[in-house]
Amino acid sequence: MKSFDVDRIREDFPTLSQLVRGKALVYLDNAATTHKPIQVIDSIRDYYNKSNANPHRGAHHLGVLATEMYEKARDKVREFINARSSKEVIFTKNATESLNLLAYSYGMKHVKKGDEIVICISEHHSNIVPWQKIARLKDAELKYLYLNDDYRLDMEEVYRKITDRTKIVSIAQMSNVLGTVYPIKEIVKYGHSKGAIVIVDGAQSIPHMKVDVRDMDADFLVFSGHKMLAPMGIGVLYGKEEILESMDPFLMGGDMIEYVEEQNTTFAELPHRFEAGTPNVEGAVGLAAAIDYLNKIGLDKINKYEEELTAYALEKLMGIPQVKIYGPKDLEDRGSVISFELEGCHPHDVSTIVDTYGVALRAGHHCAQPLMKFLKAPATSRVSFYFYNTKSEIDQLIDSLLKVRKWLGYGS
Repeated sequence: MKSFDVDRIREDFPTLSQLVRGKALVYLDNAATTHKPIQVIDSIRDYYNKSNANPHRGAHHLGVLATEMYEKARDKVREFINARSSKEVIFTKNATESLNLLAYSYGMKHVKKGDEIVICISEHHSNIVPWQKIARLKDAELKYLYLNDDYRLDMEEVYRKITDRTKIVSIAQMSNVLGTVYPIKEIVKYGHSKGAIVIVDGAQSIPHMKVDVRDMDADFLVFSGHKMLAPMGIGVLYGKEEILESMDPFLMGGDMIEYVEEQNTTFAELPHRFEAGTPNVEGAVGLAAAIDYLNKIGLDKINKYEEELTAYALEKLMGIPQVKIYGPKDLEDRGSVISFELEGCHPHDVSTIVDTYGVALRAGHHCAQPLMKFLKAPATSRVSFYFYNTKSEIDQLIDSLLKVRKWLGYGS
């Protein structure tokens, strides 16, 4: 891609230029969190230098500025995901909080005894544990969609598991372990045909591809800012306005009220009824700057470049006889996350050894223990790419992996 200048892009990321134990840093843990460009860092600094105040409450100059910046960030998110109204954009701490909000504010109200909640076996714990609790509290059934031998989800499995008793379907658009991208539009359509609402976890998809909530028609979408260049501590819950209007607040306190009497309270209109307390203005400002940065490059270009990186990495990894890949081995319906096992080497040993060569990857169960049990793998190593990674960094990864077995006494 001649129009994609990764060397120029890397100049915007101060963290990437550092050395680790005398080696150039190769950061391949982007599914966990991404680094921040100077444009995002500067936006936060400028906010604190010029506009710091508690929004929505003060009529003074700084209070007005902070409110404007916070609400402009909300509208920028609305435009980014193509929501109909800014009322449909709720700021949270992260995708985890967004999912908990839905579990308690929607699930507790609408799930009854004998109902079904359907999720996928590959879900992150944040999209499992809240639904386990709701199922227990409401005496409902929690059902799992299982994957085929190619680590993909067949629609036949969806047709079998989603029934007339299903009230909630909650599924990630892209697996944080396998990289598999699931057929969300088809799942949403079928879920709706059975009377269920559908929640999409976009934490892994939003940073890498264009997500249009109106085209997807999901009832809710959740994601975290820190996986798409923004600061930690800012997340988003998108919800269809008519459904959000029917939900009770999750957290109670300041800024989410209309009027408080001694014994009764009325709540603010959307979106503020779900944003109790002093909001994370710096996070919202940073998220807005991150969206600007992604839009300037173009998500289509980002996606295309990451496909090239992923194809290159898959080819190189499959060239190592001792490597077993968990996830699709081609680019069809897959993202830039690759989990693998290096024969005879525990993932934690792999991670520790490659770190001595400057390579940062993830090791463990990746907050997906049910999936690990399904795969019969106690843990895996995981690399995950973003648009600031390069093929030369993948070469450095492969070189370090070849040295791991020598470190552990295998001789090759």
